[in-house]
Amino acid sequence: MDGIIIIDKEPGFTSHDVVAKLRGICGQKKIGHTGTLDPAATGVLPVCLGSGTRLCDMLTDTDKEYVAELLLGVETDTQDTTGRVLATREVNVSREELRTAVFSFAGDYGQVPPMYSALKVNGKKLYELAREGKEVERKARQVKIHEIEILDCSLPVVKLRVACSKGTYIRTLCADIGARLGCGGTMQSLRRTAAGRFRLEDAVTLERVQEKKDQGRLKELILPVDLVFENCPSLHVRGEGINRLNNGNSILPEQTAEGTVHKPGEWVRFYGSDYGFAGIYAYDAGKKCYLPVKMFPGGRG
Repeated sequence: MDGIIIIDKEPGFTSHDVVAKLRGICGQKKIGHTGTLDPAATGVLPVCLGSGTRLCDMLTDTDKEYVAELLLGVETDTQDTTGRVLATREVNVSREELRTAVFSFAGDYGQVPPMYSALKVNGKKLYELAREGKEVERKARQVKIHEIEILDCSLPVVKLRVACSKGTYIRTLCADIGARLGCGGTMQSLRRTAAGRFRLEDAVTLERVQEKKDQGRLKELILPVDLVFENCPSLHVRGEGINRLNNGNSILPEQTAEGTVHKPGEWVRFYGSDYGFAGIYAYDAGKKCYLPVKMFPGGRG
């Protein structure tokens, strides 16, 4: 099977646990996830099957959206409530002070990644160093908070909706908001509500996947690979161009039914007349032909 299943990850599972479960349910090894969710976190986890695994790096790089609960007045070593408490303080902040602090993080933001993360320093993961009681200097990384909204406020708990760029740590954002307010803060819960174009309404639980498998209807849950590129224009190859497409070779505009020349570098979906989606191409003005960007051989038919 080739395509994408959008999983609504349950608490207690790592992203790798989800992949292992799906390998058992689907009966195939070639499966990969597209962006780690911490075990305590829940929500949208796109999982790629077969040739769809070639999408993994593309989907990992997409924007994300989360709903998180920030617990003010508490600091922990992991920046969430699963960690060791380092300090507690009284929370004496007004609603206006809270709004000012929260909204100050909208836009570009230099975020220092947490020690409890999978980022590597000198070949070693930060969380491995943290478990050894070591702390190393980390450089701030530029992330972007596209939108941030206070959904509810029952101090010391603040419920936030955050739309952000890839690589943003929401627990670090929570800790930074707490620091800006002077009382400290840690993340109490996290639910990913969107990853790129995929949202919670597209997601299913592992239990639901197993039910569909038992009913012989598993394919109903598998989304086609080309759905990821739905906003890209499309061309349909014909004639002698079909063999070139099948081999991932360059394609001339006149070898397509449309004969269209798109902007150089623009991604275009290419389809074979009998084979369905074949891959993504981009026009090279110098060579006056379309060159492959990424092929999806299993995406045909």
